Amino acid sequence: MKTLIALFLLAASPAQGDSLSVMFWNLENFFDWRDSGAGSSDAEFSSTGERRWTKKRFQTKCAAIAKTVFLAADELGGLPDIIGVAEVENRFVLKCLLEDTPLRRAGYNIVHYDSPDPRGIDVALLYRSARLDTLRTFPAGVPGVLTRDMLVAQLRTPRGDSLALIVCHHPSKYGGAAAEPKREAAVSRLQALSDSLIAASWTRVAAIGDFNDTPDSPIYARLEGSLVNLSSEPARKGEGSIRFMGDWELIDQCFVSESLSGSALFEVFRPAFLTTHDNAYAGEKPLRTYSGPRYLGGVSDHYPILVRLHF
Repeated sequence: MKTLIALFLLAASPAQGDSLSVMFWNLENFFDWRDSGAGSSDAEFSSTGERRWTKKRFQTKCAAIAKTVFLAADELGGLPDIIGVAEVENRFVLKCLLEDTPLRRAGYNIVHYDSPDPRGIDVALLYRSARLDTLRTFPAGVPGVLTRDMLVAQLRTPRGDSLALIVCHHPSKYGGAAAEPKREAAVSRLQALSDSLIAASWTRVAAIGDFNDTPDSPIYARLEGSLVNLSSEPARKGEGSIRFMGDWELIDQCFVSESLSGSALFEVFRPAFLTTHDNAYAGEKPLRTYSGPRYLGGVSDHYPILVRLHF
C-alpha cells in the first residue's frame, strides 16, 4: 500500500494552489433502525426486522465510521475535506453520523438526494464548510437503468480553486453478463457528465465511488481522453478494497481529469479494527456489519479509499 509521504513531497509548493483530501467509502446497508414502510430492505434493517437492526447497533456503526474518519485524518495530515459515501438510506442517517458522534465538531455539511434505487440506497457527499463552498449540486440518473443516481457537486475553495466531484455507485454484477449493459450505461453517463463539465470550463473533475468493476475492465475505454484512473496502478500491484472468494478486487476507484492526474495520490485505507480473519480463505478481509443473518459489529465489506488532489 502506498503511503502519503510521497504526495506531501510532490505537492510541497504552496504557490501552486490548494490541495484537497477526499475519502470514499461504501458503508454497506447504512440504514436507520426504523421501518418507514419504504420497502423490503427498510423493513429488513429495522429493530423488528430480520436483521434486528436496533438503534444501539446503528449507533455502534456510526461510532465506527467516525473513528475511521479520524484515523484517516492521521494518515492524511488533517480531516478529509470531502467524504463520498454509498449505500446510505437517507439524510437522517447522515445527520446522526455528524451530530451524534465526535464528527459534530468537524464542520461537515451534507449533500444528499433520494434516488430511484429499488433497495432504497443512495450516494451522498460530506464536505468541510471551512474548506469548501458548494456552487451547485445535482443528482444525475442513468437513462434507462433503475439504479442509484450519481451526485455532482461543483465546489470552490476560499482561494478560488474549483473542483467538480462526481460520486458514483454503479450497478452491481449481480445477474452476470445480463448486468454488464447497466454498468456500461453508467460509464457512458459518467463520460457525458465529465465532458460537459470540462466543456463548461470546470477543468478539474474527479469521479469517485464504487464502480462494481475492476480498473482493467474494457468498459472504461470510453473514458480515455477525458479521465485518468488513479486506481489502475494500485490494482496492478494487487491492491483491493474488497475481497471476493479470497481475491482482492479494487472496485472502489477514482478517476480524475488530466489536469489533476500528475500530482494526485490514491490509497486503500485499511485500519486494523476494520479487519478480520478470513475463515474461508487464507488472510484477512474487511469486517462487515453482518455475515448473513449473524451480527458481527463491523462497518462494511469495503475498505475506504483516500485520494489527495493538488491544484
